[in-house]
Amino acid sequence: MGFSELREWARTSALMGKGYRLLKEGIRRERSRRLSSGPHRFLNRQRGERILLLVIAGYKPWLYRLVFPRLKSFLPDFPMDLCLLSSGRFDPELSELAKDWGCSYLSTKRNCVTLAQNMAIELHPEAEFIFKMDEDIFVTKGCFEALLSLYRRVEEEGPYRPGFTAPLIPVNGYGYRRLLTELSLLERYEEKFERPLTAAGREYRIESDPAAARFFWGEGGEVPPLDALNRRFSGEGLRYEACPVRFSIGFILFRRSLWEEMGRFPVRGGSCMGLDEDRLCSFCMTHSRAILVSENTVVGHFSFGKQTEGMRRFLEEHPERFLSSGEEAERDRKENEKGLKEDEGKREETR
Repeated sequence: MGFSELREWARTSALMGKGYRLLKEGIRRERSRRLSSGPHRFLNRQRGERILLLVIAGYKPWLYRLVFPRLKSFLPDFPMDLCLLSSGRFDPELSELAKDWGCSYLSTKRNCVTLAQNMAIELHPEAEFIFKMDEDIFVTKGCFEALLSLYRRVEEEGPYRPGFTAPLIPVNGYGYRRLLTELSLLERYEEKFERPLTAAGREYRIESDPAAARFFWGEGGEVPPLDALNRRFSGEGLRYEACPVRFSIGFILFRRSLWEEMGRFPVRGGSCMGLDEDRLCSFCMTHSRAILVSENTVVGHFSFGKQTEGMRRFLEEHPERFLSSGEEAERDRKENEKGLKEDEGKREETR
């Protein structure tokens, strides 16, 4: 009997099958552990909370001035450890921000985002729930609470086993059509771009065309500002849908046990971009773990890769569209004070 035949016998044998599967799983996990290591810097300020927020950043520093003030404003009241995370680089600005906020910062020498996430989760052994957020996500009031409440409610009472929960996101292959429906803009979007399908992928303009992203960030005035959108949805009772397609995981909540069950995030060559999303979505589908989208909260996603340069120009021209309501009010107050002082100075000059 050759090696391949022996292996097949061991895999299918009633006597040996279970042992073979356990051995194979052990080898895979050990390989994953070896890959999930390497040179890194961990500035550890964790408190050992049961909930952890990972913010993956380091490559769009021009968004920090908008994303992080929002995050600080809308952090939840429940205890939560926060860890800023950069893959493949040490970012002094992130390190200083983490120090100011009293939170942790992890940087890895190797640029592999799944490796960095695996390490961060390992370094927070008490965390049972994990929020994962990208640096181009604009959080809103109540978004953390909505995702945690949805997960726990469905886990206890619902018709699904949760895989992960996520908010409605306008620049997203699932969320955009739901928002168009709510705003009665389906026909308008089809006139401007294409038939809006619930689908993810670069072949769809919601993920490739800067004009589509600008539309959802308010260009033309047809889509309300982000915080107004969030208020429109958050005022209702518990509402959610199970997403039937691949979901872009810019902002999600999952249990540590799910990460363990699926053997962590895969670590391969290159930057590993997208491997976490591939693994999460495929694992949830294969193991009947639902992707649950809360319709009680809306957060913003700046852009997909092909849209970024066009959106960056839009940001420079219209920074007010990305400010939270509180930030905009504070900015207006300062501008009004400046205007009053200038007017007072002019009056003094004419006396």
